Amino acid sequence: MGKILVTGATGHIGNVLVRALLAKGRQVRALIWRGEDTTPLEGLEVEQVEGDVLDLDSLAPAFKDIDKVYHLAGLISIMPGKQDLVQRVNLGGTRNMLQCARQFGVQRFVYTSSIHALEHAPQGVLIDENLSFDPVNTLGAYDCSKAAASLAVKEAAQQGLDAVLVCPTGVIGPYDYRRSEIGEVIRTAAEQKPQLYVEGAYDFVDVRDVAQGMILAEEKGRSGESYILSGERISVRYLLETIREITGKGFFSLKVPTSLAHFVTRFTPTYYRLTKSKPRITPYSLEVLNSNCHISHEKATRELGYKPRSLRESLTDTVAWFLENYRRRTSPKSA
Repeated sequence: MGKILVTGATGHIGNVLVRALLAKGRQVRALIWRGEDTTPLEGLEVEQVEGDVLDLDSLAPAFKDIDKVYHLAGLISIMPGKQDLVQRVNLGGTRNMLQCARQFGVQRFVYTSSIHALEHAPQGVLIDENLSFDPVNTLGAYDCSKAAASLAVKEAAQQGLDAVLVCPTGVIGPYDYRRSEIGEVIRTAAEQKPQLYVEGAYDFVDVRDVAQGMILAEEKGRSGESYILSGERISVRYLLETIREITGKGFFSLKVPTSLAHFVTRFTPTYYRLTKSKPRITPYSLEVLNSNCHISHEKATRELGYKPRSLRESLTDTVAWFLENYRRRTSPKSA
């Protein structure tokens, strides 16, 4: 098999995908932004090439002798309002990657979309691949940009590029070096720190299952098709209770009334912008937790052989990984 190019390789899904590909004996090249922290790739036999998805000319060296491409690079945002950089990276960057894929004769292009790129389905409607990608999505700039990019990939497939799309749900799991929003909840609960939470639920999937699902899509997926990679639906309250059971240790938790949470989120975006801190609770995140999250991965299971593990197993491994990394951070350095 030829060499594989992975963009967004230092992200949560990206670094786990690289590990999974290497475990299968594949040769991997990672596209790295200049100055990017490559800690998630430390110790891995992966070629690193600098490039920027927004700079078409910089991508040429990365595509040399590449057979397959996994395009994951993108910006995630839960902040409200129009965000030009999110649109440029997620849509413009994907268009540049598609252009290079055609120019260099890539044999298969795997695009990581998002469950949020699909049109919103009301409660009681099962979310599956029959729903369309919605580029005028009302929830946020991220959803719009991922939907528009997904449509660009599907258009490229119609024009002859062998391309498939995957749509993960909420991703959890080990190797979360950048501490995703849900990863921070799991980490702080595992470390017995107080938790404020709101009523709601969502579908979460193990990052290792997402990586395997992407590889299955590369190997078996039909060109132009999208595949939902989901896991299990769980309430925020039960997620915290499960972490208590896994660790055997208690921590203080308090449910914030939904009405109060909505009031507070009128001000949190301004706070995050002023403090330049990572957003946690915004109108977007509240909307997601209270949205329809009855999601089916039946198509991926039927066509690809996708089989996600249990959420409890995933949470157990995630807690163990975070606690191990916590011990490393807090242990005295050897002389």
